Amino acid sequence: MTRILVTAFEPYDHWKQNASWLTLCDLTRWYNGEIELVTRRYPAQVGRMAEMLRKDLQGDFPLVIHLGQAPDAKAIELQAIGVNVGEDGGKLVHDGPEAYRTSLPLRPCVNQLCEAGIPCKISYRGGDCRCNAAFYLSQHYSRTFGMNTQSVFINLPLAPAQAAQETELPASMSTPMTSAAVAMIMQSLLSTRP
Repeated sequence: MTRILVTAFEPYDHWKQNASWLTLCDLTRWYNGEIELVTRRYPAQVGRMAEMLRKDLQGDFPLVIHLGQAPDAKAIELQAIGVNVGEDGGKLVHDGPEAYRTSLPLRPCVNQLCEAGIPCKISYRGGDCRCNAAFYLSQHYSRTFGMNTQSVFINLPLAPAQAAQETELPASMSTPMTSAAVAMIMQSLLSTRP
C-alpha cells in the first residue's frame, strides 16, 4: 500500500476554522481506497511548521499533498511554484534557490476536476506566507535529503460557513466537494508518477 503525507493548517488570524483542516478531516472520514494517508495539522507559525515538516519528510513519502486555505480563491488552485520568500520578506533558506516548480503533471488534474464539475486551476503565484513556505520547504528538504518525494500544494476556497461570517461574502466551496477533489488529485498524481 502506498503511503502519502497529507497536511493542513490550524486556524489563524480571525478564522475560527481552517478550510484545509476541515477538508482533511472530511477526507479521512470517508476515504477507504488503496492509499494510506498519513495526516498532519501544522501550526500557522512558519518556524514551527518548518520544524514539523522537516521531521515528517524523513518518512520518505513518494507524494506529499499540502492543503491550505485561500480566502480569496474562487476555485481550487494547484500551486505550481514555491518561492524563497519568508514572512518578513527575507529568504526562507539563506542559500536556497529563488524558487522551486513542481514537476508533477498538474494540467490533467485540473482537466479531470473541471470535467467532474469542480472548479480548478493552476496558480503561478506563491500564495500566502505559510502556504508558500510549506510548498517551498517541502521541495527544498526533499532535495536536500536526496529523496524522490514530490510535492503539490492545493489552495482551497473557504467553506460556506466561513464565508457566511464575512462582511463581503467571498466565494466558497463545500467541504465534501473539496475533499472529493483532493482524493481525485492524489489518485491522478500517483497514477502518473514515474
